[in-house]
Amino acid sequence: MSVLVYTESENGKFKKNAQEVASYAYEVAQQLGTHATAISINATNAESLGNNGISKVLNITDDNLKTFNAKAFAIAIAQAAEKEGAKVIILSSSADTKFLAPILTAKLQASYVPNVVSAPTSTAPFTVKRTVFSNKGFAETQLSADIKIIGVSNNAFGSHENKTESSVESFEANIPENSFSTKSVEIDKVVGKATIADADIVVSGGRGLKGPENWGMIEELADVLGAATACSKPVSDLGWRPHGEHVGQTGKPVASNLYIAIGISGAIQHLAGVSASKVKVVINSDPEAPFFKAADYGIVGDAFEVVPQLIEKLKEFKAQTA
Repeated sequence: MSVLVYTESENGKFKKNAQEVASYAYEVAQQLGTHATAISINATNAESLGNNGISKVLNITDDNLKTFNAKAFAIAIAQAAEKEGAKVIILSSSADTKFLAPILTAKLQASYVPNVVSAPTSTAPFTVKRTVFSNKGFAETQLSADIKIIGVSNNAFGSHENKTESSVESFEANIPENSFSTKSVEIDKVVGKATIADADIVVSGGRGLKGPENWGMIEELADVLGAATACSKPVSDLGWRPHGEHVGQTGKPVASNLYIAIGISGAIQHLAGVSASKVKVVINSDPEAPFFKAADYGIVGDAFEVVPQLIEKLKEFKAQTA
């Protein structure tokens, strides 16, 4: 039973989650007594996956696949799985992979379990631990189909160095023309800043900031920390910030190492979408704000007084350690 992992890339470079799923695939392969093979699409640094335990990389170079297409990508991964005789396929939990996973599952008649947080607890029967009820609980789930697809929760397993001799092979997928019936017309992306999906730290603001004109201190704090900026749903609905920054159950999920919520009360939908973050810090003037019950650390105070002081202290600390 071999293991295949799909490693996402952008502009030729692997995304942060590629190292994590590669590390996870290596661990599963070790449990099964086999090796881990990766499939990458238009990656220019495919050999680097050897650092995370990948012994072979099937790299597709195809201009038609420079833009994500769920159906086409699912077909390519399925063909790679068939070539390698893979019985276990590892995916990340990005928006793209959650889109293609059901298509891939149907094509391979496989079992699919998303939101997996740790290595399999058993391989006979094949059992994994995953989050349920918006990260409020865990479930042990068995995969009974011949082919098993695992979606690893972002930042749950981590990236581990397992240096392995790795070979890179060119792989050509046979993708029907009608697979490209849906096409992207325009893609807007943040340039020069950390993205919510890849950031270790996320600084998020809510209606407590009173208006878009006060967002400068959120961006300054994020810049000092090397963090991504985000916002609550009401803020994006009011047009203070772009919808691409909206995090929570109805926006982008956050699984960062540190999540700082400023002026966010903590509605249940917001908390559900950021609960996977390892450390949560809240700054709010209302001591009864629901977020304080979910936070690891809390500061009761006016954000317009607390945040500038926090920025100043962080800058002093960075200057001393430079």
